[in-house]
Amino acid sequence: MSVKKRLWRIWAAFGGMRMERKLFIVFLLLITLPLAFIGYISYSNYSRSIEGKTIVYSTKMLENMMVRVDDYIEDMVRISSIPAYQDDIKQNLIRSNAYYEQRQLTAGENSSQLPDDFDQLLLIQRGIEGNISFINTIKRGANSVYIFDTYGNGYYSTAGGGIRLNVKESYDYWRGRVQTSGGEALLFSTQKYTSNLQSVRYAFTVVRKVIDKSLKPIGLIAVDANISVIEDQMSELDKVTNGKSVIIDELGNVVYDSDKSRMATNIADDPTVALAKGAKGSFYFERDGINQLYIYTTSPNTNWKVMTAIQGSELTKDTVVIRRVTWIATIVTIIVALFISFVFSFALTNPLRRMMRLMKNVQEGDFNVQFQVKYRDEVGQLGTQFNRMIVRIDHLIRDIYVIEKKKKEAELHALQSQINPHFMYNTLESIRMAAELNDDQIAADMIAILGKLLRYSISDLHEEVTLDNELLHMRNYVEMLNYRYPNRFRLETRVPEELLSYPIIKLVLQPIVENAIYHGMDDNKPSMRIEISSEQTSQIIWLRIKDDGLGMDGETLERLNRSLAGAEEAAVKRKSGGIGLKNVNERIKLHYGNAYGMKVMSERGIGTEVILQLPIELGREAE
Repeated sequence: MSVKKRLWRIWAAFGGMRMERKLFIVFLLLITLPLAFIGYISYSNYSRSIEGKTIVYSTKMLENMMVRVDDYIEDMVRISSIPAYQDDIKQNLIRSNAYYEQRQLTAGENSSQLPDDFDQLLLIQRGIEGNISFINTIKRGANSVYIFDTYGNGYYSTAGGGIRLNVKESYDYWRGRVQTSGGEALLFSTQKYTSNLQSVRYAFTVVRKVIDKSLKPIGLIAVDANISVIEDQMSELDKVTNGKSVIIDELGNVVYDSDKSRMATNIADDPTVALAKGAKGSFYFERDGINQLYIYTTSPNTNWKVMTAIQGSELTKDTVVIRRVTWIATIVTIIVALFISFVFSFALTNPLRRMMRLMKNVQEGDFNVQFQVKYRDEVGQLGTQFNRMIVRIDHLIRDIYVIEKKKKEAELHALQSQINPHFMYNTLESIRMAAELNDDQIAADMIAILGKLLRYSISDLHEEVTLDNELLHMRNYVEMLNYRYPNRFRLETRVPEELLSYPIIKLVLQPIVENAIYHGMDDNKPSMRIEISSEQTSQIIWLRIKDDGLGMDGETLERLNRSLAGAEEAAVKRKSGGIGLKNVNERIKLHYGNAYGMKVMSERGIGTEVILQLPIELGREAE
């Protein structure tokens, strides 16, 4: 069923309701729709406002946190530059390089078997580690400071604990990365390591070369930053947003993770990392069936990106309360308003119901009724007019009764003086007999045919005749025309015998043949052929009236068919003689129904064919 039909059925059902129900539904819609719309708009705007404020506030917190982290890293970079200004550190590194260089030159590959100069090594170690202890006191969070000579020998202080057990591997990794860096500090993402206290720790590291006055590398310094500094910042952020945060570098390596589960791993293939495009922004992503809001920003100094994931339920927990309160208030308001509207609708329609009961009494013939008018509103005015109308109808009925009585008397007098149609038939028959007595056979035949035509035409047009009678009338009609235009018209009928008894309304063929003769006759042809044929299916009969006359052009034919369909009127009457065809078409539709009627096909210079569509059932079909 189409949407249009459904809407029409709903509208029809609404139109059939009682008035108080209509008013109740109208009040229901007028009250419910605005309140629901206002509630929805308020809830949506509030939700968007909460989301927008959360994004702005969280972004600001992320930016402030990254500023503090950048400041912390900047301090680590400054700490890593201290050896460049401490001659004591550089001198000890030069001594360490010279010591191990001398050992290699003296013993070659067997340098490991040479006895160490403990006094020299102790002097170097105390000199460098003393400065390292000083460096550790400069900035809180410098967890461990490592200084290496060019041969990879490391010096560090164990006062604070947490020294890497894999110092050698870390040195090789750092040295390879800073080989081409000049003297600039490089920032390494968080690494996982085991300390000398047998505990697992995480640290990100600032590394740079140590260069002497001649810009020659004499060693390397590495400063492990305490991850707890970032942890404090992130804990504060997560507490405010009720979310989970992560910091990643440009390559997707995790610098810090609130859950600690992804620390020192690479999450470049995580879909949220791909969605976090640009310096900052926000987006929604569903993870494990939970819709989450991701807010991110990027440090302009380190290009580290911090991202916070906040569950959607955390964003909307305040709006849920607002929504519940709004819906409760809306429902209570609707209930109260509907009760009031029900009372008003009943009060408004009660006078109309009383008037309907009075109308039913009038319909049954009781005109001794009167509507009691209490108020001068529209219903009261309608009641006053109703009372006047009842009085006026009562007077009119009485007047009509008197007029009809007088009219019947006049018709009786008219019938008495009316000429009997049989008098006309008898007169024509007398003229025919006189013509035969005078040996005027043609005149006698013409009068005889004219009498048949008149007898067939004057009787009731609504009377049904057989198709055989209608065809006989057509033969008489064409024969009468051939007396006027000798041998000019040839009528051929091809109708099966079983259809000759088909009941059809009278005079449907004669106007069609007449129209063909007077509007389609071609003076250039010696005669005009008219053919009447029929076809039938299980439900429909087609009668075809075809001529070989002048025919019609496409424009005239289109206007004629539109006229038959009721879409055009004047032009067809004027040019195509369509009045008779239109009357026949209307009579068929009135008698058999709108599904039946007439259609015309024609071609200029070829002829015209009129097709009548009739029901196969014998007898009349109501529309």
